[in-house]
Amino acid sequence: MSNAKVTLISGFLEFLPEGRIVEQHFLGVIRRTFELHGFASIETRAVEPVERLAGKGGDVDKEIYGVVRLSAPAETSEAALGLHFDLTVPFARYVLENAGKLAFPFKRYQIQKVWRGERPQEGRYREFTQCDIDVVDVGHLAAHFEAEMPLVVADAFAQLPIGPFVIQVNNRKIPEGFTGASA
Repeated sequence: MSNAKVTLISGFLEFLPEGRIVEQHFLGVIRRTFELHGFASIETRAVEPVERLAGKGGDVDKEIYGVVRLSAPAETSEAALGLHFDLTVPFARYVLENAGKLAFPFKRYQIQKVWRGERPQEGRYREFTQCDIDVVDVGHLAAHFEAEMPLVVADAFAQLPIGPFVIQVNNRKIPEGFTGASA
């Protein structure tokens, strides 16, 4: 190795072997729990067209890491690509592209790296692993699927050495039920 100084890049976590063992244990427990509850594993590509990622509105475009080929000509016809900053947009695209091949209601889990182009603060990273579970259906989704989500999370957490935890549920239908208002 050369005597060049190695510069850390903030917001990108790397584990030593013992930390990686702990991470893999946690992910294994989560994966097994999701599968026991009938969720199928998927993995989507890391990049999406920037216009699709930025289509969520707000300041989300500030979170997108652009992907370019260093050897590509400046004026290229290739679509601008960005690393996904969560798993929502890739999952929506995945369902649309594979709708004819999926059995609905479709219960999926996804454990995958995501990237956020924000300035990292204490306990936050630019690259991290996100764990998602979702159920999608054609038309109306039965309410019991919504109720199942916190139960699955509680089951996973109960198997991990994380201590006491509280799951808070927020659903706009609850206050709407009291006020009679609807969205």
